[in-house]
Amino acid sequence: MKRSRHPKKEVEEAIRHAESHGWRIEVGGSHAWGRMYCPYADPDCRCGEFCITSIWSTPRDAVNHGRQLKRVVNNCALRKEKSWSSSSE
Repeated sequence: MKRSRHPKKEVEEAIRHAESHGWRIEVGGSHAWGRMYCPYADPDCRCGEFCITSIWSTPRDAVNHGRQLKRVVNNCALRKEKSWSSSSE
């Protein structure tokens, strides 16, 4: 099923970035537009702190929120570890 688009283009761009790296997006929730789930879901990855990230529906600054979401995806410890190990082989 296709998910709905986020109303802020900067946040939508960050969501697409996350999806391209395997993150699962679930739309809905109480105060949030949705949530992003790490594809690895490893409890050892930063104690699970960044494995689930909320996507705000109306962020105060959409550009900064988009950057924050991309930063979570790009700084995923397991993603870095897997890409580093595959490049060293």
